Amino acid sequence: MHRIAREHRRRQDRGAHNRRSNFPPHLPNIVQSFPLLCLSLGLATTLASPLPTGAQTRTRNVVLIVTDGLRWQEVFSGAERPLMSREPGGVSDTLSLIRDFWRDTPEARREALLPFIWGTVARQGAIYGNASAGSVARITNTFKFSYPGYNELFTGVFDPRIDTNGYPPNPNETVFEWLAAKPAFTGKVAAVATWDAFDRIFNPERAGIPVFAGWRPPFASKAARTPQQTLIDELYATSVKYWPDNSFDAPMQLTAKEIVRTTAPRVLFVGYGETDEWAHSGRYDLLLRSARQVDAFISDLWTMMQGMPQYRGTTTFIITTDHGRGSGDVDWRDHGQDVGGAENIWIAMLGPDTPALGEVKTGAVFQNQIAATIASLLGEDWGRRNPKAGPPLPQ
Repeated sequence: MHRIAREHRRRQDRGAHNRRSNFPPHLPNIVQSFPLLCLSLGLATTLASPLPTGAQTRTRNVVLIVTDGLRWQEVFSGAERPLMSREPGGVSDTLSLIRDFWRDTPEARREALLPFIWGTVARQGAIYGNASAGSVARITNTFKFSYPGYNELFTGVFDPRIDTNGYPPNPNETVFEWLAAKPAFTGKVAAVATWDAFDRIFNPERAGIPVFAGWRPPFASKAARTPQQTLIDELYATSVKYWPDNSFDAPMQLTAKEIVRTTAPRVLFVGYGETDEWAHSGRYDLLLRSARQVDAFISDLWTMMQGMPQYRGTTTFIITTDHGRGSGDVDWRDHGQDVGGAENIWIAMLGPDTPALGEVKTGAVFQNQIAATIASLLGEDWGRRNPKAGPPLPQ
C-alpha cells in the first residue's frame, strides 16, 4: 500500500519538475483581489474585520494543527456513500463502516465523523470552506501537494521554486522562525509531526526551532528521560514502519502532549499524516477512521491545555489541511497540479479572539492568510516582516 503513496508522490514531483519551465512569469496577486472577491460574495456583511495591527488580544498561545490531505467533502458532508465499498473505496468490512459513519443527512454524517470539530469548534468558533454552500477556502500555490502547501501555510507566500516534496531545506523564513527570535517567544516555539520532511520544511538548524518529526525517537537525545518519554521512544523504535517517511499519528500525539507538558510552548505546530497516506493507499475505511481519531486527538489536546493555567482561556487552535483532493472513483485518492478540486481546503478556528460564527457559508479565505493570522493573534505583524504574505483571516 505504501508503494502506491510513494509512487504518487514521485509522480507529483516529476510532473512539477516537467511543468516548471511553463510556470507563468507573473502570478495574479490573489491577495490584492481579496477585498473585491469578499464583497462580491457577501463576506463584508457577514464577518468582522481582521484584527488591527498591535490590537490587544486575549490569545497568548497559538496551536496550528494540520491533518494532511483531509478533503473538505468529508469535513462538511461526512462519509461519501459510493466510497464505502470494496471498489472504489478499498473497504474490507463495509457493514461496520456504514454502521459507524453513515447517517441520513450531511449534518449527521459530519458529526459522526468529526464530533469535536462540529460539536465544539464550529459552535464556539468558526469554520470555512464548504464549497457546496458558497464558502471558498483555497490554496494559492498551483502545485497542490504538501511541501508547497506547508511553505505557504508557514510563510504566507507561494514560492514556485518549491516544486517537489523532496525539496532541500526551506530557504524561506517562516512565521515560526521569526517569532522564535523574539524575546517573548525564545524557547517557546516547537513543531511535532509524523512526516520527516518537516525537518527540511522548518529548517530547524537555521531557525533554532525544535522539530520532532518522522520515526526518530523524540526524546532519545535527552540526558535523562522520564518513564513516559522512555515509553514514547520505545514506541517509535519498535513500531513496524509501514511508511518509511511517515510515522503513525498515535505516538506523535503522545509526543505533542509531552512537549506541551514539559516545555509549555506558546507557538506549536502539530501535523497528523495518516489521513493523506490512507487516501493515497485507496483505503477509504482507514481514512475515515483516521479522521475520526484525529478529531479525538485534537479534542484531547484542547482539553489538556484548557486544564493548564498557562493555556486556559488564552489559547487559539487553527485547524486546517495542506491541500485538497479530487472527486470521483479515482481522484479522491489523489492531489496535484493536474487534479481538479485539489485547490479547495477548509479552515477552522477556536479561541478567545474568534467569534462564534459557526459554519461560514459566504466569502473567501486563503491558505496564505494563516501565517499572518498566527502573528496577529499574538499581537505581532507578519505583514510588515513579509509584505508579500496574505493578510490575517477575519476575526
